[in-house]
Amino acid sequence: MEALVNNFKALSDKNRLRILKLLQVKSLCVCEITEVLGFSTPTISNHLSVLVKAGFLRSVKDGRWVYYHLVQDPKSSEVASLLPLLHFWLSDDPQMIADRQKLKTVCKNDLCKT
Repeated sequence: MEALVNNFKALSDKNRLRILKLLQVKSLCVCEITEVLGFSTPTISNHLSVLVKAGFLRSVKDGRWVYYHLVQDPKSSEVASLLPLLHFWLSDDPQMIADRQKLKTVCKNDLCKT
């Protein structure tokens, strides 16, 4: 039961839901998510950490970027049953639509200059 409670806690924050919905579009790096949501990098990293710990996300390092994506084969049966539902949730929500529109204008090469 504790795992399910933790999964729902991870989903209980609107900004984490926004992140999950963005990651349905494509894998993203922290700087892209930060730009779309308009929060600080530490705040976004904290949200990502919660979602990774709950089993919804994985990260992959590619050069100087770390990409986050939805898990394709969840280890947890709870996550496996919740992820397909995510596709139906909030698709017509104005905030989610605005986030997807803003994502189209974000270029990681411009954001993540070293």
